[in-house]
Amino acid sequence: MRPSVTLPSGFTRRAALLGLGAGLLAAPSLRAQGTGAGRFPDRPVRLLVPWAAGGTTDIQMRALAEQAARRLGQPVIVENKPGAGGVLAAQQLLQERPDGYVLAQMPISVFRHPQMAQRALFNPLEDFTWVIHVTGYLFGIVVRADAPWQTLAQFLDYAKANPGRVNYGTPGVGTSLHITMEQIAGARGIDWTHVPFRGWAENATALLGGQIQASADSSGWADMVQSGRMRLLAVWSESRAKRFPDVPTLRESGIDIVSASPYGLAGPKGINPEVVRVLHDAFREALFDPAHIAILDRFDMAPMYLGSDEYAALARRTFAEEGAMIRRMGLRL
Repeated sequence: MRPSVTLPSGFTRRAALLGLGAGLLAAPSLRAQGTGAGRFPDRPVRLLVPWAAGGTTDIQMRALAEQAARRLGQPVIVENKPGAGGVLAAQQLLQERPDGYVLAQMPISVFRHPQMAQRALFNPLEDFTWVIHVTGYLFGIVVRADAPWQTLAQFLDYAKANPGRVNYGTPGVGTSLHITMEQIAGARGIDWTHVPFRGWAENATALLGGQIQASADSSGWADMVQSGRMRLLAVWSESRAKRFPDVPTLRESGIDIVSASPYGLAGPKGINPEVVRVLHDAFREALFDPAHIAILDRFDMAPMYLGSDEYAALARRTFAEEGAMIRRMGLRL
């Protein structure tokens, strides 16, 4: 099996540090003038989050929005649009004016779904203005604390020996979590059932209630693992998570996959470049603000800063890489 590495090529610690330095040197005033519509922004900015409230992404985005609002001088209001594997926010951008007042979190499923569906609802290479790349996830596989499996190997052995009896949950079809679990199944000869949910709250409820036997999700499970309600079998990062040093990575468990599913913010196609600069600068400073860094640390996430042009280039590379993966795995719907 070829490894699924969703950490984008060219991402380095140096890039993140350059973003920090640039943020610290930014001019005190971030507002745009002379854009044809007066000063920007002069009203609240909406930030669409395609996941349910209370999950990892929602909490992180709200912390980022709070800090960006301080720089912009206007509220940044988070609107949750869960479902459809994380693409509803991107779809909503098609209905919005390109004035900079609506942005969306853009998960990697935005690059997958148009290449999986029979009828694509948007083209990520043509329909959006890429503003800033911010971070990526810590993913992991969890089971109930009273489950009989102490290790990932034991869980996979059980799943292989009991075809059709294991159900696992993810945030949706076409997400990195869904695709990686199916890669694992294909490599190990496992027949299990994928159950998509709209967010971590639903996923956790189903796991604790026994409707599913495992959950593959971002680190919203951390508190339940630490409180003893769930058991973490493996993380999908390059190295072990700081808060869970005793939990092996997928690679350490014999599965050559690293997955972080990095993401950023975009707006509708055609936003004025000066408005893009204002948004980029505000969110860059917010990204490295200590209050936001504390939230990233809480979920074992890290800054993955890219500027607008670099993010647009990454979007083109990601679209090509994800298309190749979809064709290789036969994932067209």
